[in-house]
Amino acid sequence: MKQIILSLILGIVFVSCKHKIVSTETDEDYPHIFPDYIGVTVPSTLAPLNFDINEDCQSTTVKIYGSKTGEINIIARKKTIQIPAKKWEKLLEKNKGGNLSVVVSVITDNNIERKYKPFSIYVSNYPIDYGIAYRLIAPGYSIYGKMGIYERDLSSFKQKTIFENTQIPYSCVNCHSFNQGNPSYLSMHIRGAHGGTVLKTGNDFELLDTKADGILSAGVYPYWHPSGKYIAYSVNDTEQLFHTVSDKRIEVYDKASDIYVYCPKTNEMLTSPLLKSDEYFETFPAFSPDGKTLFFCSAAKKNMPFKYKDLKYSLCSIGFNPDDGSFGNRIDTLFSSHSCNKSVSFPRPSFDGKYLMFTVSDYGNFSIWHKESDIRLLDLQNNTINELSEINSDDSESYHSWSSNSRWVLFTSRRIDGLYTRVYIAGIDEDGNVSKPFLLPQNNPAQYYDELLFSYNVPEFITKSIDINAVGIEKKVLSKEQRKKIKTIINN
Repeated sequence: MKQIILSLILGIVFVSCKHKIVSTETDEDYPHIFPDYIGVTVPSTLAPLNFDINEDCQSTTVKIYGSKTGEINIIARKKTIQIPAKKWEKLLEKNKGGNLSVVVSVITDNNIERKYKPFSIYVSNYPIDYGIAYRLIAPGYSIYGKMGIYERDLSSFKQKTIFENTQIPYSCVNCHSFNQGNPSYLSMHIRGAHGGTVLKTGNDFELLDTKADGILSAGVYPYWHPSGKYIAYSVNDTEQLFHTVSDKRIEVYDKASDIYVYCPKTNEMLTSPLLKSDEYFETFPAFSPDGKTLFFCSAAKKNMPFKYKDLKYSLCSIGFNPDDGSFGNRIDTLFSSHSCNKSVSFPRPSFDGKYLMFTVSDYGNFSIWHKESDIRLLDLQNNTINELSEINSDDSESYHSWSSNSRWVLFTSRRIDGLYTRVYIAGIDEDGNVSKPFLLPQNNPAQYYDELLFSYNVPEFITKSIDINAVGIEKKVLSKEQRKKIKTIINN
């Protein structure tokens, strides 16, 4: 017994001596943390912004003060700072419209206490949607490895599986889309021997064969009409080639592409000669929030793949009448590829009708593989372009999505390592001012992102959890039941 007590006393003395502070330093710089949450703006329902200290130290102390009320104190003997979820939730709620001040200090290996410059986290008054949905896919090129569609509750770290390709042998699941974030309207394409397009409206779903007679391919890049009565698709004859230079890996390009609008009620594919021209490639359709305009990208036809660097897409629009599914008689160019020698992809209008966000790259339309690709914001009221220096980086920024209230945007970026796409979220106010983006929070962020060998692909905001009968879809896809064949009608 005496030996045990003596050992405990010696252990306490050892620990006390080991952490005896010999001096205190004040650092005029912010702490080096991952992810970089310094100066970001967040919604009041976001999961804790856990972070890692990029410094060797014995322990870390973090104090978080609310500008209105409340505080959190954390002492950690490891590099990862994990904020208590309940305390964080209350602190955010009580400080909406204010900010949090984060004070970080460390005890170095030589027992020096180093206090860093405090940094702020701003808490927005604007709410954010329930969560996001995305595909996780390895950055490969030619084979169907494991992939799936998943959702994430933004108020926690919980990820839920929606559908995985392991349910359908040798398949690819892609091109998921929701109606302004409402997952009651879902389009999801399954590629492979058992391919088909899953279309969900309300509680029911059906399996379609969207490759009707005279159409290039099955429908991809879907976008719902706000009424839910239509869904726009691009049909693309797509191929890929590989580069031999070190800074480029792959080029994905279209040899031809057209745009159609599907009407579930009549089972018809609607289009216009202006959207299936032999002289132009049309792709990436997106309806305006009032449903009366169809945005898309268009490029003059080139001899592919030999002229792939000359293929540049402009941002265009055409009128649409939701009463009868007819199109306008002219195409308007909103952003010409000739104006800045760039190529446009992924037009996405804000749901309040004020802005349209799109991606630009040097050429082509598969911007995810273009290191130079950036995101732009078009003000639809005065036709001015914001180059969004707040969110762009030196690496690829690509796919993006709006929250249902148009006050938040998410986008994918390869800024961490140049290979894997990760999700970033930024606030945007009524005047188009964009806040510093933050990386999607994780419970143990450095470990999670270092070990995750999948890219986030096509992230979309969702207003509620996705209710889908994955087993029912699997059975229907694997059965010999005939897919619903779509009729084609050309409207003038």
